[in-house]
Amino acid sequence: MPFSVEEWAQTPKTVQEFVLSLVAHVQELEAEITILRERANRNSRNSSRPPSSDGPEVSPKPRQRAQSGRKRGAQKGHRGTTRKLVPVEQVKEVHDIKPDVCRGCGHELVGEGPEPYRHQVTEIPPVVAEVTEYRLHTLACPECGTETRAELPVGVPQGAFGPHLQAMVSLLSGHYHLSKRDITEVMADFFQADVGLGSVPALEQRTSEAISGPVDEARQYVQSQPVVNTDETGWREANQRAWLWVAATQLVTVFLIRLSRGGQVVKELLGEAFQGVVGSDRWSAYNWLAPLLRQLCWAHLRRDFQAFVERGGQSQGIGEALLTQVDLMFQWWYEVREGALNRTTFQERMQPVQQQVGELLRQGAACAHHKTAGTCRDILKREEALWTFVRVEGIEPTNNLAERQIRPNVLWRNRSFGTQSKGGSRFAEHIMTVVATLKQQDRNVLSYLTEACDAANWGRPTPSLLPGDATIAA
Repeated sequence: MPFSVEEWAQTPKTVQEFVLSLVAHVQELEAEITILRERANRNSRNSSRPPSSDGPEVSPKPRQRAQSGRKRGAQKGHRGTTRKLVPVEQVKEVHDIKPDVCRGCGHELVGEGPEPYRHQVTEIPPVVAEVTEYRLHTLACPECGTETRAELPVGVPQGAFGPHLQAMVSLLSGHYHLSKRDITEVMADFFQADVGLGSVPALEQRTSEAISGPVDEARQYVQSQPVVNTDETGWREANQRAWLWVAATQLVTVFLIRLSRGGQVVKELLGEAFQGVVGSDRWSAYNWLAPLLRQLCWAHLRRDFQAFVERGGQSQGIGEALLTQVDLMFQWWYEVREGALNRTTFQERMQPVQQQVGELLRQGAACAHHKTAGTCRDILKREEALWTFVRVEGIEPTNNLAERQIRPNVLWRNRSFGTQSKGGSRFAEHIMTVVATLKQQDRNVLSYLTEACDAANWGRPTPSLLPGDATIAA
């Protein structure tokens, strides 16, 4: 039982000091337990952890979809979709099949149907790699006896493989994320081409050099854009900790792999004179940017607020109130994107939301839970960056574009454990940039890589990654 005032006063000083030290130690342990419990309960809903890291105890997020009461699958009267037919002029062969007799009475049938049913079968013919041999003769001069060997014609690769095979190997590695051994087996099984394990990284490096110019041009383009979304994730380079960075616009996306997660990489990625708006999370590397030129990701903030709720107490009440405002904000934002709500009305509706969020964050900054208070104080330092998407048209409230672009390469990292050298990292960031950008523009990646590799052989300019009407600011 607790000591009374009189009992405590009569307790020897050494015992008092011992009891107080025990109380302080218990408080420290309770605080540590709270931190460890919160850390153990982190998942994709209350932190920046990816959904793939969630354990079986985390139930899938329920879909926000009204129950219609209808059965699964196509409904009665649904117009089905069929494979789009290839135009007749692109068909290799056409076979007209006619019935011989009537299926009703057996009478002989002649003539042609006005609109025959068209059934197309797509097949890939067996493909065998073609080998071209160049015989370089050596001739002796009849005057001086000097022997001279002929040189390869312009455009002929110095290596043993042509531009199309080189592009395929690079794409299988850098986009489809096959291992080097798998690539050699694909080339042998599909094309009967003998590509050794050592040839795969050599071809990657040749491709990396061929596309380095367009990638540099793409980076300059991104640095001149009015809106850029950025993100970073862990990577490995030669068994060192590294980070994969992305800067995404609507038509061009670029990547960097660096051994730092600091602000100097952001400056390299965006340029120190960047004047556009950056959409990002709250990572400190972006703090050199003016708050008015930032948009904090509300998807990340929502997870922070969910973490408030799960801490209980005063933190829970603040978190629940913040989530209510966030849900209201997203509801109106979706209406703006769909054209159901004009921006002027949206901005008017958002004024009380902005005020309420600010008040709640200030309450959170003063609450007893130190982590909640710290998060709220950090957000308030960049409060203006919460609402850039309200003030400026063309800004999204989330960083989803950058996260979508970086996600496929997270899978690559998980399978390959990163890259094994600086050259490997340069190939990775170059091929990531090419693939992501061309897919944004609906351009064929294999065709582009083949053209780029062939241009390097001939010494011609490499095709640009920029959209047709793009220009780069001086």
